[in-house]
Amino acid sequence: MAVDYATKAILEQMASAGGVPLHEGTPDDARALGKAFAAMAGPAPVMGRVEDHQVDVAGGTIGVRVLVPPQGARGVIVYLHGGGWVIGAIDEFETMARKLAERTSCAVVLVDYRLAPEFAYPTAVDDSYAGLEWSAARLEEITGRPDVPLIVAGDSAGGNLAAVMALRARDGAGPRIDLQVLIYPVTDADFDRPSYVDPENQLLLTRGAMVWFWDHYLPDASRRQEPDASPLHAASLQGLPPAVVLTAEQIRKKKMKKK
Repeated sequence: MAVDYATKAILEQMASAGGVPLHEGTPDDARALGKAFAAMAGPAPVMGRVEDHQVDVAGGTIGVRVLVPPQGARGVIVYLHGGGWVIGAIDEFETMARKLAERTSCAVVLVDYRLAPEFAYPTAVDDSYAGLEWSAARLEEITGRPDVPLIVAGDSAGGNLAAVMALRARDGAGPRIDLQVLIYPVTDADFDRPSYVDPENQLLLTRGAMVWFWDHYLPDASRRQEPDASPLHAASLQGLPPAVVLTAEQIRKKKMKKK
């Protein structure tokens, strides 16, 4: 299914500007592009409280940023950013996260999981789970309330990680997650699905680009069907928290028939 008309026009304009296709560049090239996109996010709402913390993980620490809106928080959203597990940082997603906090009246915890190829699979999964556990243990500290909903959310590769968090928490008797919000999530490494091969989708994020991301994140293709990598391959989806899944498709205009 193709993207909407406005997005397609923007992506076509970017593609016509020249430059090396994403999958022909380096991770550093892709990260520079990610920063350019982040600059388009617009002004960020003022928060009631912003805190940076360090969370212990295998091999070191990762950062988490807590954003609490001025009106207080009625829940906590642990947000895992997109970027193909290769690009993205909490600084680049802060404006979006502030808007999310303001509009939902929830605190948002951004998790700065480590990126591939420097830190390949399953590092991003393990780091994200550490951020989830850290947040779950501090719900009252973050919100001032003893019993608030815990939500895990993410976009694209972050949607993949959010879905994996729900599976891990269920299978490992981990934190109780009340809702998972999966924004155009990557749920499988099958590059022959219609969304991968549709010619109208071959703009900025092409099939070749997705192969490139997976090759950096999980070079061993024989492991890509593990549920921690492709949650669609979990043996069962029962017992998981409710999911809100957001996708995008082109709105096709119907021709009006003359009477």
